Amino acid sequence: MAEKIKCAVVGVGNCFAGLVQGIEYYKQHPEQEVIGIMHEKIGDYSIHDIEFVAAFDVDSKKVGKLLHEAVYAEPNKVKWVNSLPKSNVTVKQSPILDGVGIYVHKIVTPVKDKPLDELKKEILEELKNKKVEILISYLPVGADKATQFWAQTCLDAKVAFVNCMPSFIGSDPKWAEKFKKINMPIVSDDIKGQVGATIVHRTLAKLCDDRGVAIDKTYQINVGGNTDFLSMKEQERLQSKKISKTESVQSQLRRRLPDENIYVGPSDFIPFLGNTKLMFMRIEGRMWANVPYNLEVRLEVDDKANSAGIVIDAIRCCRLALDRKLGGPINSVSAYLMKHPPKQMSDSEAKQAMEDFIAGKRND
Repeated sequence: MAEKIKCAVVGVGNCFAGLVQGIEYYKQHPEQEVIGIMHEKIGDYSIHDIEFVAAFDVDSKKVGKLLHEAVYAEPNKVKWVNSLPKSNVTVKQSPILDGVGIYVHKIVTPVKDKPLDELKKEILEELKNKKVEILISYLPVGADKATQFWAQTCLDAKVAFVNCMPSFIGSDPKWAEKFKKINMPIVSDDIKGQVGATIVHRTLAKLCDDRGVAIDKTYQINVGGNTDFLSMKEQERLQSKKISKTESVQSQLRRRLPDENIYVGPSDFIPFLGNTKLMFMRIEGRMWANVPYNLEVRLEVDDKANSAGIVIDAIRCCRLALDRKLGGPINSVSAYLMKHPPKQMSDSEAKQAMEDFIAGKRND
């Protein structure tokens, strides 16, 4: 039996709720095939070898609560299983920094902030006492300062980092070098959905490009009703998200589209959609003899089911890197699982690279 992968999470929100409730769903239904992961086992590790031994948040409805209770606290909307096994993990306080936007303040009441040095000391003690190996960041979009705080905390604690959010750490050469220097792996930045808006957009854009037709204009518009979309109503928080999503599509084209001819980004918050995400995509271009064509797609997915299995694979690959004493960005894994990795690849190339990493045929 494999050793447990001891993890911590920052942000006990909908994304995390979908991850842990999904693990419990398969535990309660062992007859079900586990859908949404690359392999039943990566190395020796199954989905049931992941253990969350520490958790951090800013919301007064979660901080101080046991983890199995905090997962169901408002404004979380995921309820795929009625309850989780009792946990002895108490959600600890995270610094707010830029983690709570003006719109999210309406539904999240942060605990009173402590001095940053005091919080940092408490966090480092928790990570050490719980023997955390990997920290997963589910911070909100636009929380760049908070992401940098947690990246530095991982460096100080010598903990691996899975950055699910579009604040650039692994894809920033300076941060990447810091993780490489202390020989700690990082998988980042900005998680791709399994069949999400950006993966569908970039795949179809590459298909058009590979088939030799011209792409003149394209857009992707996304709407949803969870806290992520509420946070993204604040346009000032969207710069890195738009860069991440746009570059993910542009990277698949032989010739970049002019900035004015491509729009890829969140659009609006519709409360009654809950965790449902709607994507509307259009590609306009020309075929032989400049004859025009256009392609339109509407995608409807549960936003949290769409990302949880990807994070499960990121965690297990990160543990493989720890086992192999590898540090710095794991480029193959990041390229397949993340929108804004240190090195962009086509999805078919990235899939093979990640398979080679899992098999021990490559070290990055």
